[in-house]
Amino acid sequence: MSLATLLEIELPLLQAPMAGVQGSPLAIAVSQAGGLGALPCAMLSADAVRAEVAAIRAQTEAPFNLNFFCHAPPQPDPAREAAWRLRLTADYARFGLDPDAFPAGAGRRPFDADLLALVRELHPPVISFHFGLPDEALIAPLREWGCKLLASATTVEEARWLETRGVDVIIAQGLEAGGHRGLFLTDDLTTQSGTFTLLPQIVAAVRCPVIATGGIADAAGVAAAMALGAAGVQVGTAFLLCPEADTGPLHRAALQSPAAAHTALTNVFTGRPARGIVNHAMRTLGPMATDAPAFPLASAAMAPLRQAAETRGSGDYSPLWAGQNVSGAQAIPAAQMVWDLARGFGTQEPTCLV
Repeated sequence: MSLATLLEIELPLLQAPMAGVQGSPLAIAVSQAGGLGALPCAMLSADAVRAEVAAIRAQTEAPFNLNFFCHAPPQPDPAREAAWRLRLTADYARFGLDPDAFPAGAGRRPFDADLLALVRELHPPVISFHFGLPDEALIAPLREWGCKLLASATTVEEARWLETRGVDVIIAQGLEAGGHRGLFLTDDLTTQSGTFTLLPQIVAAVRCPVIATGGIADAAGVAAAMALGAAGVQVGTAFLLCPEADTGPLHRAALQSPAAAHTALTNVFTGRPARGIVNHAMRTLGPMATDAPAFPLASAAMAPLRQAAETRGSGDYSPLWAGQNVSGAQAIPAAQMVWDLARGFGTQEPTCLV
C-alpha cells in the first residue's frame, strides 16, 4: 500500500510540525493542496488544540496530523537551574533584567493521559510523535480508534524499536533537519547521520513505510529521497517563509540573510539538541552547553532574554530554527510550495496554481 493510500492523501508530502512558528493556517493550506498538514501540540493548551482542530475542520475535509512530544519530564534540579541563571547574569544585566524575577517552567508537555482523552474527543486521522513513543497504555487506544501512528527515528536502532512497537510509518530524520532532534535511545550526537545516509539504511532495516526528512527543500531533493526508497518526504524549513506560517519578522529576516548558511545543533534554548541559525546566544553559551538545564527547563531562563532582545529588534536570544538547506524557503503560498516540491514525485502542477 502506498503512503498516500495509507494516509488518505493525494501526495506523499508531509509538512513538518513546527512548534512556535505555525498553527492551523499552514496545516490547512498544505492539506488543501494534497499533502498532510500538521499541527504541533506540545506547546498548546487543550483548549488551544481544540480551537485549532476546529479551524482545520472548518476549512478542509482533508486529513491532518496532530504532533506530540514524548519526552520524560525531568526531575526538578534547583541547583542546576540556579547555576544556569547565574551564568546568564551578564546577559540579564544587558537588558536590566533580574534573573531571579522569572519563575521556572517547562513550556512543553509530553503526551499523557489527559492528552489521550483529548485525542479521543477530537479523533484526528493521524498522530505523530517526537522523542520516541508514549507508554503502550497510551498507544493502544489510538490504534483502537483507527489513528495512523507516525514517529521519528534518527538511527537504524530507533527505527527498529519503533517498528516493534507497531507504528504505521517511520520518519527518518537526518542530521540536516531544523528544530529538535528526535533522538531517544541515546544522547550521543555522534550517532546522528545525514538524511541520504540514514534513509536507505532504515528502508533496508524495516518493513513499514519510511518518510525522509532533513535538508529536502526542492523537487530535486524529493526525487533523490524517493530514489533511495522513501515512501514520501516531510518538509519543514522550506515552509517557514510562506505567508501561512507564523514565523516572526526577525526569524524571517535571518532565513533570508547570509547568516542562514551557518546552522548548528544547540541545547541552550531548551536543554535538548535542536538545529538553528547560529546567533549570539549560541556562540557565547554553547552551542552545546553541558550545564544547561534538562529539556525543556532551559527555556524558562532564556524566555525573558528573548523577549527583551526581540523588543529591541534583535534575534540574539531567539531560537532561529532552520535546517541546513534554506535554499527552498520562499515567501510564496504554501499550496504553491507543495506543488513545487511535488514535481519531485513526477506530479504535474494543477492549472489552478499556474
